[in-house]
Amino acid sequence: MSRFLFVVPPLVGHINPATGVAAELAARGHELAWACADPDLVRRLAGESARVFPCTGPVPGTGEGVRPPDIRGPEALKFLWEAFLAPLAEQMAPGVAAAVAEFRPDAVVADQQALAGGLVAERLGVTWATSATTSAEFTDVFAGMPKVALWLDELLLRLRADLGDPSGTGDPRFSPHLVLAFSTPELVGPEARQGEQIRWVGPSIAPRPAAPDFPWDWLDPARSLVLVSLGTANTDVGARFLTECETALRARTDRVQAVIADPGGALGPYDAQDKDLLVLPSIPQLPLLERADAVVSHAGHNTVCEALWHGVPLVVAPIRDDQPVIAGQVTGAGAGVRVRFGRVTAPKLGAAIDAVLHEPGHRAAADRIRTAFRAAGGSRAAATHLELLATGASPKETP
Repeated sequence: MSRFLFVVPPLVGHINPATGVAAELAARGHELAWACADPDLVRRLAGESARVFPCTGPVPGTGEGVRPPDIRGPEALKFLWEAFLAPLAEQMAPGVAAAVAEFRPDAVVADQQALAGGLVAERLGVTWATSATTSAEFTDVFAGMPKVALWLDELLLRLRADLGDPSGTGDPRFSPHLVLAFSTPELVGPEARQGEQIRWVGPSIAPRPAAPDFPWDWLDPARSLVLVSLGTANTDVGARFLTECETALRARTDRVQAVIADPGGALGPYDAQDKDLLVLPSIPQLPLLERADAVVSHAGHNTVCEALWHGVPLVVAPIRDDQPVIAGQVTGAGAGVRVRFGRVTAPKLGAAIDAVLHEPGHRAAADRIRTAFRAAGGSRAAATHLELLATGASPKETP
């Protein structure tokens, strides 16, 4: 039996993939603990019995972390690092160190955006792995932006000097021991970053806590099902886009039904009598994807990978952060159509939905990625790599 400490940011999309790996390790008899700035969120996603070491840290979307809704591009990236990721690393570090001292893990599993995990493990001499829950960093994100790349390198060096081993030289976003990449090159593309410690394990798909009751008998098998979701962190900017989606989808109700996740209530209250569009604050996304024919999304990594795990093509409308990169991966692979989040109109959105529903190339590409994802092994493969790491196996020795 080995002990694994998962260090995660207080973000649903980063905790969910880790829960699948943690569940697999627990089923194999290993001992687990977590370190996070939001223990309640971890327990909601990983189970009420999860052992969580509390850390301090900023809460996304509150205080100085409230991001102006119109910020995009390099400015959005700088804001993300200065207002959230760097402060998160600095504030989590003492809690992570305390967790390591008390739990004494054989390996730390640090989310790529919870830099305190890897830096503290490095300083304390504990073997650690990176949990890369977005594949954006595996491409040249800063191509054509050398000043942004230099700025980020300097920020990471400062964090290492303060929190890690100052003599270290590697990028703290990539463990020198093991990097679990929850995607595959079939999606990321031929230029995907490679390395002897990188393991492309595909998505970590695991059962989630039961969602509120869903009216499954509402679904009409004679019509195509389209899911619309902008994730859990975009309620501040999604009203216009969701309204255009509603208009586009209502124009197609003779052949399409749609389920729209609307956590901010932009489209008004749920109408139980509406047989064409079902608008809910939250939806059971994984079970619905088993029946879906297309997904309209912000190109969040988890939503994209969950859709393609089921062979469902996408319309992607990236908003910020890593989403433009992930959207580029979807279209580069042929598995979807990209539209402009801030400018797309209902007619253009409708045309994009028609394309992914009816042009066979998109579904064929989605099926190809589905096959690659499932062959990669997901949470089971990730757990095996972590078991080997905890026993001291070199990346060169692991399959």
